[in-house]
Amino acid sequence: MILLINLFMHKTSTLKPLLPSLLSNLSLTRQMSQSTSIPKKLQRVRDHGYDNYMEIEKKTRKVLKFQELILSLPNQTLPISRLDLLARRLGFKLHQSGGFVLKFPHVFEIYEHPVQRILYIRLSRKALLQIEQEKQALHAQIPDAVTRLRKLVMMSNTGRLRLEHVRIARKAFGLPDDFEHSVILNHPQYFRLFDARETRNKYIEIVERDESLAVCAIERAREREYREKGIDAEDIRFSFIVNFPPGFKIGKYYRIAVWKWQRVPYWSPYEDVSGYDLRSLEAQKRMEKRAVATIHELLSLTVEKKITLERIAHFRLAMNLPKKLKDFLLQHQGIFYISTRGNHGKLHTVFLREAYKRGELIEPNDLYLARRKLADLVLLSPRKANLDRELVNYRRDREDEIEHNRSKFVENDFRNFAVEDNVGKDGEGEDDLDMHMGSPIPIPSSNSSLDLVVGRNGIGGTPLPMGLGSGDSCGCTDG
Repeated sequence: MILLINLFMHKTSTLKPLLPSLLSNLSLTRQMSQSTSIPKKLQRVRDHGYDNYMEIEKKTRKVLKFQELILSLPNQTLPISRLDLLARRLGFKLHQSGGFVLKFPHVFEIYEHPVQRILYIRLSRKALLQIEQEKQALHAQIPDAVTRLRKLVMMSNTGRLRLEHVRIARKAFGLPDDFEHSVILNHPQYFRLFDARETRNKYIEIVERDESLAVCAIERAREREYREKGIDAEDIRFSFIVNFPPGFKIGKYYRIAVWKWQRVPYWSPYEDVSGYDLRSLEAQKRMEKRAVATIHELLSLTVEKKITLERIAHFRLAMNLPKKLKDFLLQHQGIFYISTRGNHGKLHTVFLREAYKRGELIEPNDLYLARRKLADLVLLSPRKANLDRELVNYRRDREDEIEHNRSKFVENDFRNFAVEDNVGKDGEGEDDLDMHMGSPIPIPSSNSSLDLVVGRNGIGGTPLPMGLGSGDSCGCTDG
């Protein structure tokens, strides 16, 4: 027994210096034998083009809150004295709202009431014009909004969606605020509203499925790629357009995994999968890729090809989406991009990468362009607004100066009229004037004096000197 213990201690003492080399060889073999499947957890790589887009969106979102506040008040004006009190409801701190309003002079105007002598805030003319353009674009695309809502309801498992979930995401899908009446109730041939007895929630139900609408946007993109670039039909049959962000490391095994995943068949988001057996490994792979296609189609139905992750989570149960949506989308960073900018990292916005190029939508629509005009007003420099005000004030001061000089000139003419009447009564004075000027003095009218100023000097020219009378001016015309 003692001999066995000594032999065991001798072997362990000889193996101790070899343990680090054995562990390193084991780690090398693990690295060399990586699986050719997409990893479940990947680190997010930032794309500054989308993050900068969201930084502008953050400012625009605050401006929209202020706009809604001003439009909800009587006369659509906000007194400065109530600014801090009302701005706290929007999340602003004390004395923070005033500086925010001054940052965007192209959107907000501060003026003094002519009677009360109190400072007020109102929307600028450009901001009101942008709001009107957005309303017109929103109502003009209601037929397209009806089609988008039909496709959205058709993607659900049961052919119905909660009305509240659609209401929360109505802006992303281009639906008006009164979409329950203007879109749903005005089209009874497509939609039906009903109350669920067990949950007491309102649901939107599709009346009849239209198979002509059950065509995904990715299918049309594949057809376009096939016709324009001549890609092999087998290679593009189930593939997605992949565009990884700059700085994303693509290893050899990851490239193989993406190549294999692109060729995995899947069921369409509009297809009913309730009758299929989903317990096999192949069925799970198809359902995973179907979830990617569903989110892709969901983003394609939005106006700006983006939507928050929280809005997608509302449709998770109705569309068979996975629970951990963020980790799931990070596996496919070549198709989607998640931006955490906009609300201190609490808000996650999902972009469809193939729809954007250099931070702009490739195929913009009228509603998108109308909304981007507000972003353009937000980005305009306050210095330009101050310059515009100085030019306007300069024009007004110049017009006031010209009008003041004209009134003085007319008043001087009336004084000369009185002198001429006295000269007519006094003969000696008339002779002296005739000898001095060489011609009789006609009696001009007030209109002729104004015409003389405008005709010789122009609207913006220098008026005649106040020392010259009507006789001097007539002498100049004769000469």
